[in-house]
Amino acid sequence: MLTMIFACDKAGAIGKEGSLPWKQSSDLQFFKQITLNKNVVMGRKTWDSLGRPLPNRRNIVMTRNEAFAEAERMTYEQVMALAENEEVVIIGGGEIYALFLDHTKELHRTVVHTLVEDADTYAPNFDHLGFHLLTERHVPAGPRDEHPMTFQHWIV
Repeated sequence: MLTMIFACDKAGAIGKEGSLPWKQSSDLQFFKQITLNKNVVMGRKTWDSLGRPLPNRRNIVMTRNEAFAEAERMTYEQVMALAENEEVVIIGGGEIYALFLDHTKELHRTVVHTLVEDADTYAPNFDHLGFHLLTERHVPAGPRDEHPMTFQHWIV
C-alpha cells in the first residue's frame, strides 16, 4: 500500500530553496510516528536535505543518477512492486509526490498555519482523487514550533 505524508502551508507550499520553510518540532514527531519501521521513499533532493538516513526506516531513494550509492535506490516499478506487499510511505519531494499520487490510498497532511513567501515546491493537489477526510486535529504551536498546525488523515 502507498501512503503519502507531507506538511504544507495554507497555500500548499512544502519547500523553499531545498528545505522546509519552517521549524515544527511537533510535526517532525508526528512524521516519525507515521514512518517509523516502514519503507520511506524519497527523491534525491529530499535525501540531500535530510543529511543522513532516517533511523529505523528502510530509506529508498529515487534518482536518475545511476552512480548514486549513498542509500538503496529503486525505480518507479520497483517501488510499486514493493507496495503490493508492504506499506511504502512517500515522503517527498514534489516530483516524487506527483509520480505516486494516483496510486496513493492514504495521505497524512499537516497544514502549517502560515504562508511562505517565494516557495518553490508545492504539495500535490489531491482534490480530484476521491480522498475523504478521516480525522483532523488542530494543534497550537508548541515551545519548539513556529506556527500552529492541523494534522489531517485522508483515505480513498
